[in-house]
Amino acid sequence: MRWLWLAGWLLITVHAGAATLRVHPGDSLAQALARAAAHDVIEIEAALHSGNFVIDKPLTLRGVGPGRPTLSGAGQGDTVRVTGTDVVIENLIVRDSGDSLKDQNAGIYIRPGAHRAVVRRCDLTYNLFGLWIEKADDVVVEGNIITGKREYNSAQRGNGVQLYNTQRARIIGNNIGFVRDALYVDVSHNAIFRGNKLHHSRYGTHYMNSYHNLWEDNDSYLNRGGLALMEVRDQLVRNNRTWGNQDHGIMLRTIQDSIVENNVIAGNGRGFFIYDVEYATLRGNLVVDNEVGVHLAAGSTRNQVTGNDFIGNREQVRYIGARDEAWGAKQPGSGNHWGNYLGWDRDADGIGDVPYEADDVVDRLTYRHPGVHLLFGSPAVQALRIVGRQFPVLRSPSVVDDYPRMLPAHPDWKQWRGKNGAPSDAK
Repeated sequence: MRWLWLAGWLLITVHAGAATLRVHPGDSLAQALARAAAHDVIEIEAALHSGNFVIDKPLTLRGVGPGRPTLSGAGQGDTVRVTGTDVVIENLIVRDSGDSLKDQNAGIYIRPGAHRAVVRRCDLTYNLFGLWIEKADDVVVEGNIITGKREYNSAQRGNGVQLYNTQRARIIGNNIGFVRDALYVDVSHNAIFRGNKLHHSRYGTHYMNSYHNLWEDNDSYLNRGGLALMEVRDQLVRNNRTWGNQDHGIMLRTIQDSIVENNVIAGNGRGFFIYDVEYATLRGNLVVDNEVGVHLAAGSTRNQVTGNDFIGNREQVRYIGARDEAWGAKQPGSGNHWGNYLGWDRDADGIGDVPYEADDVVDRLTYRHPGVHLLFGSPAVQALRIVGRQFPVLRSPSVVDDYPRMLPAHPDWKQWRGKNGAPSDAK
């Protein structure tokens, strides 16, 4: 292994010879990029630099001093195009890309093969696409503020961050809004999306054909749709908050073998939209104050749905299917809590003595005539529900929870009421 040790020593020696170049106001950034050697650091003082800048070698571009330098594409092409590996861009304002959707004009375009690029603590503003990342692996996008051309209609905008055919991306702690889709992810695997704020867009996240990804501790709010996972498998979606979105909080469409746990889904048109989903686990989620708590369709079956709280949704479950779908489990705490459950718990074990049936005859009646809610505790409504169970001709296939929990697992659920937001900025 002597040759490996020698190669590492040579690499350290080469990097140790890297220089630091200073770009003062009035200096040419393009000339500094051309003059710099591989692994040099270019420190840029606050000034405006207009042009289309290409980084074709390992370099660090860093804004320094009071204020931050601005790189402007002046409405043409990509403001910054990265073609070299190991490029770091930090503490800059990058703005004013071109408007061509065909050419995918971006504030920063990370081209195929530009592996290990890092973009952090930058403002990317008034670009068509904030960041376009294509066939570049191990990219880090951290702590940036990304906004688009908000006066454009949604179809004319680009996305905040677009990932295509990448591996091991790290998208962490960014604030992205007023774009088409805040995060657009396609054919990108083994990535981490953590701590991002995604808002005022069409989708907070638009996810397709991507596997083995972690989606954690993100906020998606005031979009048309929050988190959309489509044609994917092996996802871990946990501890996120998605609220005030016009359509869905979390869309699961044609996915398998994924875990969706401990998320808060509040004040959306539909909390969960679940379509053609199999072998997924949904547990510990709070689904509160949505127009529809869960819209379940297209043969979504063989899933484990346990330990969730469904509270204050105008319609708990909208189910389209040919047979009952069993949710919950008998183990302590594994059933779901339903805010409109009218059963009882005579043995005080915390589990309802009669199953919960979503969308039974009483539910259908209250959806059509909301005033019936005032009579929920009356003997007449209780009797109607019992009659519906005894005479199957009155019932349709439903989600059935045989062991509903009497108390919610989220004692703080009330703080998530009233999160129904203003319309999104996606026109």
